[in-house]
Amino acid sequence: FVAGEIGWNPVSEKVETENFTEQFRQALINIKTVLAEAGAEPSHVVRMTWFITSKSEYLSQAREVGQAYRDVFGKHYPVMAVVEISDLMEDGAKVEIEATAVIPD
Repeated sequence: FVAGEIGWNPVSEKVETENFTEQFRQALINIKTVLAEAGAEPSHVVRMTWFITSKSEYLSQAREVGQAYRDVFGKHYPVMAVVEISDLMEDGAKVEIEATAVIPD
């Protein structure tokens, strides 16, 4: 289970951009890094929940978000849900993603 990955730089622990798509891309990169530490890869992800702070921002950048997803996760599409929320705990964060992966024996 990968919970609470946001679009921040894991070294500086800061959100370095206000751009929704770039935060989304970084959150996916962070998930991919956590998966690798567990011996998994994006193709092992079976479920994702995206928490976003702005439906309109997400929809206006949907094409770019899709490209960022394919750039990081390829053409693997697990079950996903997108939920708009009022805010996230980290200042400046616009997206937080939970993922569940099943790692084969």
